[in-house]
Amino acid sequence: MQKSPRIAVIGAGLGGAAATSLLDKAGFNVRVYEQAPGFARLGAGIHVGPNVMKVMERIGIADALNSTGCHPDYWYSRDWKTGEVIAQIPLGDYALSHYGSSYLTVHRGDFHELLVKAIPSDRLAFNKKLSKIDDRGDVVMLHFTDGSTEEADIVIGADGINSKVRDTLLGEALPKYTGYVGHRAVFPISSVRDFQHDMCTKWWSDDRHMMVYFVTGKKDEIYYVTGVPEETWDMSKSWVPSSKDEMRAAFDGWHQGVQSLIDATQEVTKWPLLERDPLPLWSRGRLVMLGDACHPMKPHMAQGAAMAIEDAAMLVRCFSEAGLDDHAAAFALYEANRAERAGRVQLVSHNNTWLRTNENPDWCFGYDVFNVPLVSPAASV
Repeated sequence: MQKSPRIAVIGAGLGGAAATSLLDKAGFNVRVYEQAPGFARLGAGIHVGPNVMKVMERIGIADALNSTGCHPDYWYSRDWKTGEVIAQIPLGDYALSHYGSSYLTVHRGDFHELLVKAIPSDRLAFNKKLSKIDDRGDVVMLHFTDGSTEEADIVIGADGINSKVRDTLLGEALPKYTGYVGHRAVFPISSVRDFQHDMCTKWWSDDRHMMVYFVTGKKDEIYYVTGVPEETWDMSKSWVPSSKDEMRAAFDGWHQGVQSLIDATQEVTKWPLLERDPLPLWSRGRLVMLGDACHPMKPHMAQGAAMAIEDAAMLVRCFSEAGLDDHAAAFALYEANRAERAGRVQLVSHNNTWLRTNENPDWCFGYDVFNVPLVSPAASV
């Protein structure tokens, strides 16, 4: 009997972990290689919409995730100075009844831990930083910085914006700095004084914003992430420490709701918001990419991780549909069914207009990667 093709996933972030779990559940021979020695509860929050929860249901962690996260009743958009509600998008019970799955906000580390725990231990290898990929036509050789090598028949690059798989396919190139930074902070709500926060609010001015939400079901931790113009960034740094003073300067004159969060901040970091132009290809030979490896985007729709997870689910669906004997056909089917949607989300995220007005978010939240009709590669051109 012929041995089943070996699939190597590079990177066990949210997209890579989802891909590994879904591939394993579908009966594929998969292993994920993660450069980190382990995982820590890194200080960031994340939105998990109904489009993502449908994938979590398939993986089997939806109930645990629902118990862990916070379920906002609405997404509020508010004016930076007056606090006036300028948009109110129903979530909560409405999301459950309208989309068939819940909408929640959660600490990224808690979400990631649930995803990683869903992967069988023999499918996951830590301390494996990829140094070189050699696609020999009939097999791919993976070289790691610890001196080890592995063979694979298919390699999935889920290794983020600085993807080694992307570099192999298209050559090394730095991502584009967008001229904006994001400040991130998470801290106990008990440290916030003199203001009652909604469960999910985006505060807007013409040139900057602050997104605020709870990251636990107990609503005992609150998180904010900003978008603030900053002319230059040292691309040798992935983030730098920030400070309350810097936050106060960036949001001088803003509403007391924002000031209450700055005053309560215990530690804040600053990150560059990076993008890449749409890539000319998502795959070649035995290599294929998903998530930030092929369509990194600003976080302004809270859908970057969602696109990686949807990519993972669609790629597994295309493997099942087209078979692994013709991986090129599976790759083409995958790109045909993901490029337009990922590109749309990337553009809206770039423009930073999402839910600033009372628009209908059904096209995003109502997407079901398992049941959307597949289009053929020829039809998508």
